[in-house]
Amino acid sequence: MHNPDDSVVFPAEEMPRQRRAWYTYAWGSHAFETIVVSVFLSRYLPAVATNAVGANGRVHILGIPILPGSLFTFTASFSAFVLIVLMPIVGALADRFGRKKEMLLSFGFLGAASCVGMFFITGSMWQLGTGLTVAAYLTYTCGKVIYNSMLPNLSVADERDRISSLGWAAGYIGSGILLAGNFVMSFFISDTALLARYSLGIAGLWWALFSLVPLRMMRNAARAKVEGVPRGSVVSSGFRQLGQTLAHMRGYPLTLLFLLAYLIYYDGINTVTTLAAQYGSSELHLSDNVLLTAILIVQFAAFAGALLLGRFAQRWGAKRVVTWSLVVWIAVVAGAYFMQQRAPLQFYVLAIVLSLVLGGSQALSRSLFSNMIPVGKEAEYFSLYEVSSSGSSIFGTLLFGVALQTTGSYRVAILSLVVFFVVGLALLARVNVARAVAAAGNVLPLSLGGRPEEPATGVAGSV
Repeated sequence: MHNPDDSVVFPAEEMPRQRRAWYTYAWGSHAFETIVVSVFLSRYLPAVATNAVGANGRVHILGIPILPGSLFTFTASFSAFVLIVLMPIVGALADRFGRKKEMLLSFGFLGAASCVGMFFITGSMWQLGTGLTVAAYLTYTCGKVIYNSMLPNLSVADERDRISSLGWAAGYIGSGILLAGNFVMSFFISDTALLARYSLGIAGLWWALFSLVPLRMMRNAARAKVEGVPRGSVVSSGFRQLGQTLAHMRGYPLTLLFLLAYLIYYDGINTVTTLAAQYGSSELHLSDNVLLTAILIVQFAAFAGALLLGRFAQRWGAKRVVTWSLVVWIAVVAGAYFMQQRAPLQFYVLAIVLSLVLGGSQALSRSLFSNMIPVGKEAEYFSLYEVSSSGSSIFGTLLFGVALQTTGSYRVAILSLVVFFVVGLALLARVNVARAVAAAGNVLPLSLGGRPEEPATGVAGSV
């Protein structure tokens, strides 16, 4: 079994500083998921497309006619399709060359620049909007592959649920503060299009600003020595390493089963959070102020929920807590289907229930998976994990878009997402976490019957 202290990356006095840098990146970058995707872009991009062709017209991409209201969902699905190929290559290169910090911040600044560019999407410029959306999705999600892979480098098994929960909590509180600023700004800007443009651009600036902190704090971080760097171009090396990763993963069937369960249920989580504002606006006819207030509630309640479920995991185990959170997600989707129009109180109640399990299900899924992967393969495995994580849903947005386009009903479209939680829950129930952790050669957490560990002073891996 692997000893997490066999190879030290950070000295004891440096570990708190590196964790703070990790939390700070989440504080800034989570604005993409909340401000850009969930609040503004999912509604603004369809509105720009509608300006170009009318509500009943079609925009054409590669000859394919697309309803303006479905443009954002199909753009997100296309981005996810590209990421299925791109992310494993990024993960393989990160583990192979050991330059996680440089890769994380490069993707971060490129993603932030894409969001700043969204300020210039005006009138009927849906082509520019679509291009920037794809660019932001790709860079944000590739950066998150690297970010997630750092978790094992910053914690031992018994600390992982707590550190992961703190990371998600930092993201929610940071984006919540920025969203509160957007809410105040909405009282002074009556033009919804202008408000969206300002908010999208400021989100990019926020992301870039808080990426400067880890840029400085990680400046002198140690990097593991990498042996046997392959010859040839970066891309060809990445493809070769991808093939090796996929072959390697077949030796860990329980980890693969969890990855499949996660890919399915998180696709549902991501689709619900991405399209909640569009559903509230188009189907429930709620005002922008109501939607902003609800999503603002989600940010701060999810902050508390991530910390609360993290504590539950220390007592009952991460798998059990994630399982019950999926049951709540099924209830949330069913509740959304039956909500009345122009009933903001119902929307607020549902938002609170959603938020209490949102951060926890995200944080604990990440820490659970991190215990099931072999040391030295963190970025490679997390690249596959991230395929259906934040900002890269493919089947959920595709199913929602197809259901909407074929039935014309947002309620049918939202209810169709229940299948992701039911199937994901059934698969998760079949995962024996203790066996998966042992098979990967890792230390079993206390919540699963393991022995106490010393807090991390430095762990194997590289940044």
